[in-house]
Amino acid sequence: MEKIDKKLMIEQLDRRLTVFSKIDSDNIPIGGWIKAIRSALNISLVQFAKMLKKSSPSVKELEEREAEKNITLKKLAEAGEALNLKLVYGFVPKDGSLEKLIEKRALKVAEEIVMRTSHSMKLEDQENTEERLKKAIQDRAEKIKNELPKYLWD
Repeated sequence: MEKIDKKLMIEQLDRRLTVFSKIDSDNIPIGGWIKAIRSALNISLVQFAKMLKKSSPSVKELEEREAEKNITLKKLAEAGEALNLKLVYGFVPKDGSLEKLIEKRALKVAEEIVMRTSHSMKLEDQENTEERLKKAIQDRAEKIKNELPKYLWD
């Protein structure tokens, strides 16, 4: 039952994360979103500081921290709220989905396991064929993927 729950959880998360997959982190404005939006709306630093009930130097620092990716979600949300914007954040799997991330990692771990065993067999003069090794890696990867053991992430 637990395996089914994990599989279902991964599928549900993948569906939720696909919404973010269209977002490209390379599209972040050079000075950060806060400064870009403030400038586009023609809001001065002084005006924005008043909106946030902070000093101009504090707001300038806030924008700089965002540009340096050294800002808290709370601060981003506050800035967004002052601009009547909603902060949305999430993660985008680099491989396209959590399922693919698991597959990739399972293949890597399976290959390590199979090749370690194969090396021992080779020393005992019982070497496997390339085709048999590939099949063993695929089978082991499938088993690892289905079980999702903790050692998958070691």
